[in-house]
Amino acid sequence: MTHRTDGAALAPMNNDVAEPASSPRPATARAPLRRFLLAFAVAAGAVLIDQGTKALALAQLSEYERIPVLGDWLGLQLAFNPGTVMSLGADSTWLLTIVAVVASVALLIAATRARTAGWAIAIGLVWGGAVGNLLDRLLAPPGFARGHVTDFLAYGNLFIGNLADVLIGVGVALGILLFVRDHRTHSEQ
Repeated sequence: MTHRTDGAALAPMNNDVAEPASSPRPATARAPLRRFLLAFAVAAGAVLIDQGTKALALAQLSEYERIPVLGDWLGLQLAFNPGTVMSLGADSTWLLTIVAVVASVALLIAATRARTAGWAIAIGLVWGGAVGNLLDRLLAPPGFARGHVTDFLAYGNLFIGNLADVLIGVGVALGILLFVRDHRTHSEQ
């Protein structure tokens, strides 16, 4: 559209100018990136907290003495676990390392596909916990990809775990709650 400026010449109006191709993308196109960055930030925070508490446990706790926190229910005691929960798979540390690598990559991919912020947080918690324990398997004694996971949270006489395990449990629980909520929402429609 044009308009007369002096009665003789026609000049283009500002709204006739085409939008440049490099204009900002709409907010909806940025949402997946935001959810991925949220999952990544949660995972990175989880790894830092996990590795920090493990370093503190290595410096302050003993394998032979338990410090009670909640009586006999919960205490602090250093342990090195070659397996999984309750030392299952202790003779297959190398296999558990491979499983942890595959799980970490799968969680990275899942983080890129998180549908909501809630799912991004749930995935980030599980991803961070998995990477925290993977770092122990890769870098802790007795050797690369055979390392024992540092544990320090003694649950009665049942087993000793760490914050990575807690974060994985919280992430899985949040994922289950989100799944149930999403399923109910879709069923009601």
